[in-house]
Amino acid sequence: MNFTKYYKNKKVLITGHTGFKGAWLTLWLIKCGAKIMGLSNNTLTKPSIFKVLKIKKKISHVNCDIRNIKKLENEILNFKPDFVFHFAAQALVKKSFLEPYNTWTTNSLGTINVLEVLRRNNFTRKITAVIITSDKSYKNIEKQKAYIETDTLGGSDPYSASKASAELALKSYVDSFLKKKKDVLVGIARAGNVIGGGDWSDDRLVPDCIKSWSQKKSVVIRNPKSTRPWQHVLEAIRGYLIFGIKLKNNRKLDGEVFNFGPNNKLNHNVEDLVKKIKIFWKNIKWIVKPDKLKLESNLLKINSNKAKKKLNWQCILTFSETAEYVSKWYINYFNKHTNMFDYSLEQISSYEKKIRSKN
Repeated sequence: MNFTKYYKNKKVLITGHTGFKGAWLTLWLIKCGAKIMGLSNNTLTKPSIFKVLKIKKKISHVNCDIRNIKKLENEILNFKPDFVFHFAAQALVKKSFLEPYNTWTTNSLGTINVLEVLRRNNFTRKITAVIITSDKSYKNIEKQKAYIETDTLGGSDPYSASKASAELALKSYVDSFLKKKKDVLVGIARAGNVIGGGDWSDDRLVPDCIKSWSQKKSVVIRNPKSTRPWQHVLEAIRGYLIFGIKLKNNRKLDGEVFNFGPNNKLNHNVEDLVKKIKIFWKNIKWIVKPDKLKLESNLLKINSNKAKKKLNWQCILTFSETAEYVSKWYINYFNKHTNMFDYSLEQISSYEKKIRSKN
């Protein structure tokens, strides 16, 4: 699908554009020629992909906490977007135990604020909103079968519970209010574990590895046998972009939920991923220290057959290709002579070429 055809000169509002996934979506839409406004509370990782790619110079960047509904509303009404992609969230499980109130208010109330603005205003142009939640919205009972979109939501940790709560609010708003509005369309996207260059978040596998290895230290692996639906960030972003286009042109998708994850027949655990990344890094080591607190689940899989059938989307990178894209981004980052904005665009172009060849 030629995204430039659909997004060029369109006004796109992205919340949480300074985060890992938000920054990659912003970059891809810059490539497409979209007119972008990004809303963020400027809470950045160190380093920050947003700063590394120098995205701020290429879009309209607004400092706005998603919990401030008055400012959020003013920005949306003034910008008049064609599309909204809502990423803004506190996205870390471990941090949610340290900051439960911040996690709940950002993830649940922040999403409700976006929905409330869409509910109580009339728009001169139709707004298509894709709300990005998480595969951790599901009530995880450690089952072998992959979760489908209609499975029970829930979660015991503050992050998972806040995301599930946000989805309950989403369904309520869509069914009670938004489906009755002709000027608003809303879709919900749940992605599996996303990895890629530029992720510097705390307590995530790839950033932990890169931070340690770049300092020639051994990385600590907490749960080597835990399986996750690993996929490259560009796979998920491509899914969101397709969803936005299909939703805009097909009201039957209004209020629909889609999983975006890899083929579940190809399961890979934490240790598998580290070994793949090792192929591209020299003299790296890791040590296993089990997570005594057991803050995260061991088994988590999602079924993406619905996205394959209705959106014609599926992951196209092999596990090895995913590891290669991730590794080479960080290798180039540590090569101080590399222009990371241009190199990241090259990765998107390379990925698009693989899509065309595999189709």
